[in-house]
Amino acid sequence: MYHTWMRYFTPSPVHHRLGLVCLGVGLQYGTLPPVGPRTLDHHVAVLITAGRGFLTTPDGHRRTVTAPALLWLLPGVPHHYGADPATGWDESFVDFTGPAADTYTELGYIDPEQPLVPLADTGPARTAIGRIARAARRGNPLLEVETAAAVHELLVALRRARADTGADGEPLLRALARDAFLPLTVTEHAARHGMTPAELRAAVRRGAGCSPKDYLLGIRLGRAKELLAGTELPVAAVARRVGYDDPAYFSRLFTRRVGLAPARFRDRRTRDVPGGWSTRVPDPDNPPLVGGSSP
Repeated sequence: MYHTWMRYFTPSPVHHRLGLVCLGVGLQYGTLPPVGPRTLDHHVAVLITAGRGFLTTPDGHRRTVTAPALLWLLPGVPHHYGADPATGWDESFVDFTGPAADTYTELGYIDPEQPLVPLADTGPARTAIGRIARAARRGNPLLEVETAAAVHELLVALRRARADTGADGEPLLRALARDAFLPLTVTEHAARHGMTPAELRAAVRRGAGCSPKDYLLGIRLGRAKELLAGTELPVAAVARRVGYDDPAYFSRLFTRRVGLAPARFRDRRTRDVPGGWSTRVPDPDNPPLVGGSSP
């Protein structure tokens, strides 16, 4: 015995320009019949929240699936999977497509080399799938946009839920973020963690989908923007706060990446946001509540 509920969608060409669209959603449990072997032309995320079963990979290797787990079904890649006929499993799935899926793959959210992903906490992923299921009510004029937004939410939730990653990211990435404002080269960061630069590059690429240089630069420039918009610190002082001893180099780098010189960025922010500067340096880890007061 098994129970199944599913809906399928056909987004219009204009919705496909969102970059990512949802093609279907399903919720099933029990001793479900096996699926495949088959090949699809789009992505499917299959979330297993209870029970066990199997997944046969394209090389013919049969792997045991134990909940909680994620199965990635990739376009053009044959797959064959199913629940254990003795125990069954609880399964939900989301079909999606679009060029943004390639970007998520490049960033490491979807790993073609890892079709079976052990998970830790499936709560946020189930919440995202629930949003898609609720949006699937017939006659919903926002169906395509709501479900597309929820697929983005789902991909982030699944990335966070990986059993090999803590809720706040991998320890290495947290350590790099903590040390991002130190005036260190990538080679020096690697040495602090007992790694070669190549090992550090591979680890950051796997965890954040970019190079260590870009990962650190994103954190530095984000903090620089906060200081420029929220304080009266001179540009040279902002540069030092985010790890650059040479303010001219900082200004050139900021201008190249942001598209505005630091002073111009500050001028636009203070003109756009009423109230002027704060008397306190903003703390990114302790934001004030909207409508409330800072602690």
